[in-house]
Amino acid sequence: MTAILNPDLGLRSGNLRVCLADGADDIEAAQRLRYHVFYEERHAKPSPEMAAAKRDLDAFDDVCDHLLVIDDAHPSGRPTVVGTYRLLRRSAADVHGRFYTADEFDISPLLSVDGEVLELGRSCVAAEYRNRATMQLLWRGIALYLEHYDIQLMFGCASLDGTDIDTLKTQLAYLYHHHLAPEALRPVAVPERYVSMDLVAKDDLPVARALAQLPPLVKGYLRLGGFVGDGAVVDKQFNTTDICMIVKSDLITGRYRDRYEGGSGRARPKGGDEGV
Repeated sequence: MTAILNPDLGLRSGNLRVCLADGADDIEAAQRLRYHVFYEERHAKPSPEMAAAKRDLDAFDDVCDHLLVIDDAHPSGRPTVVGTYRLLRRSAADVHGRFYTADEFDISPLLSVDGEVLELGRSCVAAEYRNRATMQLLWRGIALYLEHYDIQLMFGCASLDGTDIDTLKTQLAYLYHHHLAPEALRPVAVPERYVSMDLVAKDDLPVARALAQLPPLVKGYLRLGGFVGDGAVVDKQFNTTDICMIVKSDLITGRYRDRYEGGSGRARPKGGDEGV
């Protein structure tokens, strides 16, 4: 059995550090950030319990690892969580009974992959920290996590803002025609929620405009060689349209291994793409 990863990942950049949540207080801080971004900023619809607590929470939080970016010199005068990702390995999902993504997509092709797989979710960053430095820290933390647990594949729901499919048809069609996962790895939206992504003929697509419209995080996954599943899902609670993203882990660990000096965890002075 693989040893549990030390929460202090030893990854820093200026006042920022990335670590794993170490106890209930850390998880609650991540939930408060998620609530602020998803519900107060982006106008998702909270349950009465969440609205009362001012925290985004569900049953998965107790079985997931939570990757955190913390500002140790925050204007509040105390270390503050400013970015987070929720990480759910197959071994933990087996205990819980399912992955979150399975509510929207048939992920059986992904679960047929040998070895450990990882679901990424609940990604968010405080508005004033949405820059390359913060995202690089998150991705360095993910790369370390992938290597430690020998994860072969990662996946999760990624969101396009809004639920008007006609407004999103160019983005969805671009993803369908240019980044559809190979059939052997292709998740499909569950039938009762399936929305076709093949909404514009490939020859009629304004590719440059479609790319410009995609959210930075989705573009980041694509730069890492990511694929999308077949079909989108409208999530009215979060006011989003979701796609299933898949990325082979070696594409990430190889990229980020090249940015460290002798495994010290110090980033080389090398540029990178926004969001990855």
